[in-house]
Amino acid sequence: MTHSIALLNGIESRVQKLTEYQRNLIETSEKYNKEIQELKKIHEEQKEIIRQLEEKIKTLRITKTIETKEGAVEAKERITKLVREIDHCIGLLNT
Repeated sequence: MTHSIALLNGIESRVQKLTEYQRNLIETSEKYNKEIQELKKIHEEQKEIIRQLEEKIKTLRITKTIETKEGAVEAKERITKLVREIDHCIGLLNT
C-alpha cells in the first residue's frame, strides 16, 4: 500500500510539473505571437513610408526636369500617366 501511495505521489508530482511546463509554453507562445503582430504592424508602416518616399522622389525628379527644361518629354509622359491613373481611380469611385 505504501508503495502504491509513493507511486501515486510521484505521478501527481510529474503531472503538476508537466502542467506548469505547459502553462509556461502557452505564456511564451502568446508573448511571441504579440511580438510578431507588433513587428508586422511596424513592417507595414515602414512599407508605407517607403512607398510615400518613392512617390516624393518621383515628384522631385519631375519637378527638377521641368525646372531645368531637360527631359521635358519624359516629364510630360509622366504627367500624362498620372492623369490617366487619376481618371481611372475616379472611374472606379463612380461605379
